[in-house]
Order: sequence, then C-alpha cells, then structure tokens
Amino acid sequence: MKVSIIGGGGRVGSNAAYALQLGGLVREMALVDVALEQAEGEALDLRHGSSLVAAQRIYAGGPDAVNGSDIVIITAGLRRKPDESRLELINRNVTLFRGILDDLKKAKMPDGAVVVVVSNPVDVLTHLAVDAKVVPDNRVIGLGTLLDTTRFRSLLAEHFKVDPAGVSALILGEHGDSMVPIWSSAAINGTPLESFPGYSKEQVEGISDATKKSGADVIRLKGGAGYAVGLAIRELIDAIVLDKRAVLPVSTLQKGALGIGGICLSLPTVVGRAGALGVIEIAASDAEKEGIKNSERVLKNTMSQLA
Repeated sequence: MKVSIIGGGGRVGSNAAYALQLGGLVREMALVDVALEQAEGEALDLRHGSSLVAAQRIYAGGPDAVNGSDIVIITAGLRRKPDESRLELINRNVTLFRGILDDLKKAKMPDGAVVVVVSNPVDVLTHLAVDAKVVPDNRVIGLGTLLDTTRFRSLLAEHFKVDPAGVSALILGEHGDSMVPIWSSAAINGTPLESFPGYSKEQVEGISDATKKSGADVIRLKGGAGYAVGLAIRELIDAIVLDKRAVLPVSTLQKGALGIGGICLSLPTVVGRAGALGVIEIAASDAEKEGIKNSERVLKNTMSQLA
C-alpha cells in the first residue's frame, strides 16, 4: 500500500506521516512538497526510526512521486490565522489547491485510488476535488469533522473524568463555524450524557464552544495543529487500508441524506477500501437537523462565490 502526502514537509503532513509510520499499515510513503529540502528532512528523520517500527519505505519527492499511490492525502495549504475562520481561507487557498489537482490529473494512479483532503477550508476543497474528477466521487473524502469529533470526545472525557475511548459523541456538518454537536445520541459507554454524574447543560455547551475554538487556540499557542490531526488522519487511512467499514464523520459529496445534496459536508459515513461506501441518515433532533441544514446553506453560499 503506497500513500503520498502532498504537503508532507509541513506540520500537518509530517505529523500524519509519523502517525502512519507508528501504525505500521502503510509500506510506502512519499512526502511531496514544493519545499523539497524540508520534505527530505522529514523523510530522513522518519527513516532514522525505521528499526523500531514495521519495515517501510519513506522518501520525499516532487509531483511525480505521487505515481502509483493507492491513497493521496492533501495537507498542503496556507496556515489559518488565529482570528480567521476556516472559510476565510478560501480566498487564499483555492488557487494553490487547483494547481495540486492539475498535478493529480497527470499522475498515474491505480484503479481504486482514494484522495483524502485535509487542507482547509476542507469541505469546499473536497468539493473542488470531486468536481476535478481525478477519481470517482465516492473515492474523494475530506477529513471533515473527524478532527472536531476527536477533540469533542477528548474534552468531554476530561470534564467527566472518564476514558476518552468510551465517549460516543459526534460533531457533524461543516468543519468550521457552523459545526453541529449531536447531543441527542451523546453517551459514555452507552450511558446517555444527560444521565452521567457531573452533567449540566451549561457546562457541556461550553465544551462544544471550546471544541469550535480549539483549532484557533492551538494556532495561537503553538502556531498550528499537528498531533491530533495526524492521529485523525491515521484513523481514516486505517479504515481505508483495512477495509474496516468504519462509520466516521467525514466530508463527502452529499446526495440526499437529511434532504442535503450537491455539497460536501460531514455526516456519519461508512468508510472502506473503496472510499465512502454510504452515508447514514442519523436520527438527530429537529434542532440538530436544522443546524446541519444551516451548514449546507453556509457552504453553498461560499461555493457560489468562487471564481
């Protein structure tokens, strides 16, 4: 299994590569970056640890290094400023992303290749990747709210002082300001959140707000996210490589679930080797469904403003 990471010399790309190296499922990784020396340094650093993990071939390269990739992860992009929404990034990142898509169209990839979009604004850029027809629609997946969901579960676990792996809670919709926490199905090892000791509506809504702001907080404190997003990327790649049929909140082209269509946003999605295998029409509250519809409106408005 070969994975190429476009933007592999950057913070997100290199952290994703490290997480995948530790996972041991990917046998070949190409770190593709215009800053080739930086990518070469990251690849060299990763190779220096190769005696402690499963055997892997890791190297840096230019656009041609994508050839033969089973999965292409796009992390390249300009960094979000602390006071900037993800959607505001669109004016600075679309031109760069379209250039990457042009390179992908020239690449020689096997049938069944999957394109994973991580760069922000991820829902908009995922839609652009779908429109580019590099691979079929179902094989274009944006990281979407998988990272937000990961953060949300971790923060809830901290509040309730429980094992984060036992927290079941979702963020859906846009990976951005209109993201929607799904409280109606939130639970800790099957126990509804509202029944758990320490629950208060005001406090958990504060955790939701903290989740929404957490990306900007990390940027303010250390310049950009890396570790958590790297692990979230690995969760998605593992689902593809192992054909897990895992249900993940990722961004795909919507075609009717919850009455939403013609836009990429996150709903619970079955993910396997062939990409997005199906979208689950979640039983959410009316307010939650309206929140997801609002994400659809926000994103369609943004798409309408693209040059």
